[in-house]
Amino acid sequence: MNCLLSASLATAVLIAPASIDDRGTLIFEDDFNRTESQETSDEPGNGWGTNSKSRAGGHKQVDLRDGAMHIYIHDTADHAVSVRHEAEFQDGSVELRFMLEHPNDKLGLDFADLQLKTVHAGHLFKVTIGTRQMDIMDMKTGGMDLKIREAKLAGELTAEMQKLLTSKKQVTPVTLKPGQWYKLEIDISGENVSVAIDDKETAAFSSEGFAHPTKRMLRLSVPKQAVVDDLKIYAHASEAASE
Repeated sequence: MNCLLSASLATAVLIAPASIDDRGTLIFEDDFNRTESQETSDEPGNGWGTNSKSRAGGHKQVDLRDGAMHIYIHDTADHAVSVRHEAEFQDGSVELRFMLEHPNDKLGLDFADLQLKTVHAGHLFKVTIGTRQMDIMDMKTGGMDLKIREAKLAGELTAEMQKLLTSKKQVTPVTLKPGQWYKLEIDISGENVSVAIDDKETAAFSSEGFAHPTKRMLRLSVPKQAVVDDLKIYAHASEAASE
């Protein structure tokens, strides 16, 4: 969808008008086909925010070029790059194209609710894609639950907690070629998360944390580098019909 942008990307907000198809209601989309007004700091526009100011001294870690969003960690950063956008739904899906340029690159899609105070930094669950494996992790009832996280930081995890953490993560082997574009689809329905790459289901996992009633934010988490394009977020049709 082509939309007119304001001259200043710092204030540009491009929220797609809701449309409905078999995937549900389109609540946000971005093709990153725009330019920045300067090249010294992050200016992703379209309602995106980053953690570069707090975690990388304000150094640029997000670059819009060639019609895509290039994310790369700065040498001074003390945390993975986080590029975030509000997107509120219960059940829904995220689609995008991505490229990992190097064998050790990873792209994480971190679903969050900052209003949930029983977990660290709103973490609900995360799907992480690398060139050799994919992880699906329930963080709400796993490692980001405040009690479990505090026990881990204190070195006081019990055997029961360790067993619980093991049950909250699924690891699936994949084989992706560095420098190649792939289509990614993540579907969330109740306690089930399924992931497809290039229209082929690659992994599926069930855990109670996935059913959190309100996913309020999507954060793209990049510990090294990743490229993202053509991102769309849908709310399931049944959910939209009940509003």
